[in-house]
Amino acid sequence: MKLSAQQRAFAEELGHDFIRPELLIRALTHGSIATVTRPDNQRLEFLGDRVLGLVMAEALLQADPDAAEGALAPRYNALVRKETCAEVASDAGLGDVLRLGRSEMMSGGRRKEALLGDAMEAVIAAVYLDGGLEAARACIMRLWGSRIDRVEADSRDPKTALQEWAQARKLPPPEYPELNRTGPDHAPVFTVEVRLANGESARATAKSKREAQQAAAKALLDRLE
Repeated sequence: MKLSAQQRAFAEELGHDFIRPELLIRALTHGSIATVTRPDNQRLEFLGDRVLGLVMAEALLQADPDAAEGALAPRYNALVRKETCAEVASDAGLGDVLRLGRSEMMSGGRRKEALLGDAMEAVIAAVYLDGGLEAARACIMRLWGSRIDRVEADSRDPKTALQEWAQARKLPPPEYPELNRTGPDHAPVFTVEVRLANGESARATAKSKREAQQAAAKALLDRLE
C-alpha cells in the first residue's frame, strides 16, 4: 500500500518516514468511510491517546523537576486535551488528508474538532507502531513545539478561574447564554455572553460554543483582574 502525494507531504510534516504506510492510511480513515477491509482509526486513537500522555508526562517532569503534582496536572491536561490535539492537527494539515465518507465531508468533517483530535491521536499511534517510542516522541515534540513552552499560561481554564472568582465573592456561578448563531450547519459561528450576578458581563464569538464560552470568560477575567 502506497501513500498518495498529499499523504507523503503530511508524513514529512510529521517528520517520520513510514516503513509501513498502511498504518498512516488507517490512522487517517474515519468510521464514515470504513468497511470490513478498510478499518477505521478508532483502535489507533485509543493507543495514541496513551502514547501522547506518556510523552507529555515525561516532558513536563523534565521541564520542571521541582514542580508538584498539583502544578503539573493542569499543564498536562492542557497539552493532551482534545482541543489541543485538534489545533495541532489543523496546523499540520491533517484535515486535508482525512479519509471521510461523503456525508461527513459535506457536513464539514475536515474542520470538526472531535474528528481532528481523534485522528491526531491515531496518527501518533501509527508513528509509534511503525517506529517505536522514540519516533513517536520526536513526532509529538515536533508538532506540539512551543505549546509545551507556554503550557503554564495555557493550562488556566478561564471558565474554572471565573467560577472560582465568583465563589470567592459569594456570587452564584456565571451564566453563559447563547446570543446568536450564524453560518451554515457544517461551520456554525456562536456568540456567547458570560454574566455574573453583580452585573458584570462580556461577549465572545467562536466556531464552537465551548470556545466562545472560554473566550468570553477570559475577556471578563482580564477586565476584572
